Amino acid sequence: MGCLSAGFGARPRSEVGAVTAETAVALPVLVIVAAALGWFLVVGVTQARVDDAARETVRALSRGDSQDSSEGLGRRVAPAGAAFEVHHDGDFVTVTVTAEVPGPGGILGFLPVHQVRAEAAGAVEPGS
Repeated sequence: MGCLSAGFGARPRSEVGAVTAETAVALPVLVIVAAALGWFLVVGVTQARVDDAARETVRALSRGDSQDSSEGLGRRVAPAGAAFEVHHDGDFVTVTVTAEVPGPGGILGFLPVHQVRAEAAGAVEPGS
């Protein structure tokens, strides 16, 4: 009969603490990746809000609403601080909405402010 060596199934001393060290390195990387993904999500949501604001403003202007009330409708949808530009060209109206999304800060502070932009155009309805 063979004899079992002492510590059968135990890890050698050189690997003790390896899992802890790997976790200590991987955890901050995972936090950074999660923060970056969160920031990308904020950029995407802001882009959608800017798109909606431009469309809402053009729709109101095409109906013949005043520019102030039309922009007011767009501002209800747009992110805070969004800029609106309205251009009338004969029977067409174009609205451009821009907004800035600040970087996430912290260790990702190197990411610059990202500007999102949306443009919508529409024909002015006759008689408006």
